[in-house]
Amino acid sequence: MNKFILSFCMISLVCYSSCKNKVEQKEESGKYSVTNPIMKDTSFTKEYVAQIQSVQNVELRAKVKGYLESINVDEGQYVKAGQVLFTIRPNEFQSNLLKAKANVKSAELKLQNAKSLSDKQIVSKSEYETAQAELDEAKAEESLAELDLSYTTIKAPFDGIIDRIKSKVGSLIDEGGLLTTISNNKDVYAYFNVSELEYLDFKSNSGNGDKKEVSLLLANNEPHKYKGVIETIEGEFDNNTGSIPFRAKFPNPELLLKHGETGKVQMTVNLKNSIIIPQKATYELQDKKYVYVVDKNNVVHSQNIIIKQSLPNIYVVESGITVNDKILLEGIQSVKDDDKIQSTFVLPAESISQITIQ
Repeated sequence: MNKFILSFCMISLVCYSSCKNKVEQKEESGKYSVTNPIMKDTSFTKEYVAQIQSVQNVELRAKVKGYLESINVDEGQYVKAGQVLFTIRPNEFQSNLLKAKANVKSAELKLQNAKSLSDKQIVSKSEYETAQAELDEAKAEESLAELDLSYTTIKAPFDGIIDRIKSKVGSLIDEGGLLTTISNNKDVYAYFNVSELEYLDFKSNSGNGDKKEVSLLLANNEPHKYKGVIETIEGEFDNNTGSIPFRAKFPNPELLLKHGETGKVQMTVNLKNSIIIPQKATYELQDKKYVYVVDKNNVVHSQNIIIKQSLPNIYVVESGITVNDKILLEGIQSVKDDDKIQSTFVLPAESISQITIQ
């Protein structure tokens, strides 16, 4: 019986020693790399969906009613300012001008006769003044007839590309009827929307007088070879989207970009005094980001952080930690809250030495 009790005690002692060693191993389970967040200026490229528009895009409409007599241009053709594009049958307007000229001549003769009679006091002065008014009216009608006749020839208002032609030769065109659209694409505007927060950051970093350089990514993910500049910002925010439109201007000497095209404006965003940590030092739980903060006793504690911007391999932290906090750099999946670890400190610059920060 005594032998049995002695054996049991020895076995218990061995088990106790074994468990104690395991606990101690858990409390100080190997060495882990730790570091501090680093604070420095950085930047990243932000993309914004953009709508491309010509600097000049004008509808050409008929100013008089008539039959379309000729079309002297083709769709997609590049034309020069002053080039004749369309003609409306002028016969009726030529006749109106001849009639107006005849009326002017008749009114001039009537005025001469009234002046002669007025000088001889045969007719009153008011009859002379009436004849003068009739001449003025006739000349006005003549000018209007000349203007209407000129409207039968439609010319390009500027150098540009012709869009779709809406009518065919022989069609009856109403006054104000759309003939085509002409676009000047030597330069183009790219309109894109920026959030209120990004707008405030932009203004604080760029100043009021600066024109920030931007790039344009085309729909096929090829970059436009010419850089553009942000020229203007509209005057108010959209209440529905909370954004404000920016306008950038891009050179387009090869006329590659067309009115109505889409693309992405790429803008470099500068972040000053940013807190930066490696992405591998974080873990995610229920759509939130966490790090393990290591206290002075080498005990780890989970800490929720807010990410301001995700960059390749690093995060820019909005809040949750400071540069004075010591965070676990590796072994995130091997520890849990309140574990005590052995740590090796890695300099913050070394922890991100493989990451390019502009």
